Amino acid sequence: MPWPTINDDDVTRLVANETERQNTGLQLIASENFASPAVMEATGSVFTNKYSEGYPGKRYYGGNQVVDQVEDLARQRICELFGADHANVQPHSGANANMAVYHALLEPGDTVLGLSLDHGGHLTHGSPVNASGLIYNFVGYRVSDSDERIEIEEVAALAHEHKPKLIVTGATAYPRIIEPEPFRKVADEVGALLMFDAAHIAGLIAGGAHPNPVPYCDVVTFTTHKTLRGPRGGCILTTAELAGAIDKAVFPGQQGGPQEHSIAAKAVAFAEASTDEFKTYARQIVSNAEALAAALAGEGFRLVSGGTDNHLMLLDLRPFDEELTGKEAQIVLDEAGITLNRNSIPDDPRSPFVTSGLRIGTPAVTTQGMREPEMAEIARLIASTLRQRNDAAAVAGIREEVRALCEPFAPYPQV
Repeated sequence: MPWPTINDDDVTRLVANETERQNTGLQLIASENFASPAVMEATGSVFTNKYSEGYPGKRYYGGNQVVDQVEDLARQRICELFGADHANVQPHSGANANMAVYHALLEPGDTVLGLSLDHGGHLTHGSPVNASGLIYNFVGYRVSDSDERIEIEEVAALAHEHKPKLIVTGATAYPRIIEPEPFRKVADEVGALLMFDAAHIAGLIAGGAHPNPVPYCDVVTFTTHKTLRGPRGGCILTTAELAGAIDKAVFPGQQGGPQEHSIAAKAVAFAEASTDEFKTYARQIVSNAEALAAALAGEGFRLVSGGTDNHLMLLDLRPFDEELTGKEAQIVLDEAGITLNRNSIPDDPRSPFVTSGLRIGTPAVTTQGMREPEMAEIARLIASTLRQRNDAAAVAGIREEVRALCEPFAPYPQV
């Protein structure tokens, strides 16, 4: 029977509108990027039609001969890229990956040490509104008051006091390099397992712009759609000893059928990340972040921790304008075609829904081909928008400046 021959004009229009938004605006959300046409082609491939519960060679359905090959290819490529013993490429997201690790390694009520959400951690690092914080006894470590960086001495003191079964490091809003080796030392001192959530920095690791945590950790989790520039999804790397427990926790413990179209696209992204061009890209992400941070400081913003070593920065808006909130800044910048997100800063006096800060990242604009000169221009546009936030005509004028800046760097001009 043929497929219906309707023309879905509504969805077609919305796809066109979103393409226009991405092509003509500045995408500065630190957890976003532009996937390559090859990644998007694989995501929309016929693998979307196949049910394949289980793992290669151990499926619950027939017809998985080709699916097994593509999943094995993805696992092989990511293990080679990171130097890991074993990979599970089935998690639908980074959050699913993290929860699967907890399911594999912990019992309900076990103590875990993780970076507090309000100091740069993630919901799945023990937030009380998340399943991780409801099921397990998370103890949060924080950045220091003096330099707003993680102090391994505090982590060690908390570990010796609480004797966690698992220590989680990694962050979603921390602008500095996290060295994995000191965390390994602390974990060994207290007999804990060590997990590194590399969701944000997986691409920097693959490109050699951040230390690789795999040699030091029992488990490394990450998403594939941020700095790694692949499809939306997650991945878990682990030691050979933990491979069976991790796989069982993903399926059948946490998920049903894997999304093999996304896994095929992950395989494409892992191949792209193994190239010399990707290494150049990863280094440029960091160079652009440093340039943008310096330019924003010159406009009067305070940088949390004084700067950045990776792909993102946190701005404290109060020195720029005491009355300006992160919520208001995000809204008016969106009107100007500058997309980013409000974010709490350490010890933020405002609520997480309002905030005193902004989180800004450079992965997407770097994919577009922008470099240090464009970062200076972006800082100027952000500051000009916020200074004139109550002048609708001025904001509309800045929107046209943003459009002109993006025109030669459109990620999908052929769409």
